Amino acid sequence: MSKVEHGANLFELASNYGFDIKEIMDFSSNINPFGASPRALNEISKNPNIVSIYPDPSYIELKNAISSYTRTSQNNILLGSGATGLISGFIKYVNPKNSMILSPAYSEYKRELNKLNSNIFEFFLTEDHEFKVDTQAIINFANSNKCELIVICNPNNPTGSILSSAEIKKILENTDAYILVDETYIEFTDQEFYSSGALVDDFSKIFVIRGTSKFFSTPGIRLGYALSSDLNIKTNLQNDMNLWSINIFADKMGQIMFLDKNYQANTFKLIEAERNFIFDELSKIKHLHVYPSKGNFILSKIKTPNISAFDLYEALLPHKIIIRNCSNFPGLDSSYFRVCVLKAEENKLLIKNLNEIFSKYD
Repeated sequence: MSKVEHGANLFELASNYGFDIKEIMDFSSNINPFGASPRALNEISKNPNIVSIYPDPSYIELKNAISSYTRTSQNNILLGSGATGLISGFIKYVNPKNSMILSPAYSEYKRELNKLNSNIFEFFLTEDHEFKVDTQAIINFANSNKCELIVICNPNNPTGSILSSAEIKKILENTDAYILVDETYIEFTDQEFYSSGALVDDFSKIFVIRGTSKFFSTPGIRLGYALSSDLNIKTNLQNDMNLWSINIFADKMGQIMFLDKNYQANTFKLIEAERNFIFDELSKIKHLHVYPSKGNFILSKIKTPNISAFDLYEALLPHKIIIRNCSNFPGLDSSYFRVCVLKAEENKLLIKNLNEIFSKYD
């Protein structure tokens, strides 16, 4: 059961149930279902022999592309093999005696803080307020607990709630804490309004994490990056990295996909339309309470006591539909589940099967 709670292992499910792995509709995975940038894929397919070339150890062209994409100085960009190593490195650098996490949240934050024996204070977002974030409450909580680090996933996974860049700025101005802002899902919303990337140039205590797995649909290339203007942080993290931390395919794909504005705009439009469809259709099921989301996923609570998220998972499994049971997120119980945005036909099948399952409880 723990494997189910921590996400679907599609290979194991296909083997155990005799499924063709290509037929499984994985609504537990937050990855853009429309695929990677065709321009970037085409460039790689035309030049497979770059595998025999070392990447530029300074990654000048890749950083130029990220700088243009994020509208931040190239000097404030750190590259990583995925976002997790950058999260770990920053938390290790700050080494906070007291730390604060907005919960429910990604388990890696707490795992890294526990390695340092940090006193972790969890600020729980609650269903009473639709999991919305109260900026002043965060400030008061952080200051009263003398927190040296605040960890914010923005938009938050799994609730889909979000803070604007102006609200993040207010927290920076009214606390002494470092702030780690995980923007893994920021591309699924209005970056101009919500991204904290522009704050990096003016505030040295903010560390913004980005990845390419979710929106750019490239988990296989393991490309992550961070934005920071603190010279000590940048030097410390860079000293811990290997000379060629980013492989040649990630380097070349990044140079193209960060500048592929048509791909980015089309992806956003498709995801937004399908997210709206799922939200509207889930909201029509009277046995569910559905929470607004700025990510590419939607959190729901089952209101009838006769079925749990695990029961729902089991009921959908024969239809080759996988959802995320959220009962192992701090602050959530067995009534919560999350679905991610897939393609239109798959989303329609999800809604159809959910309606059939919950109609039994009318």
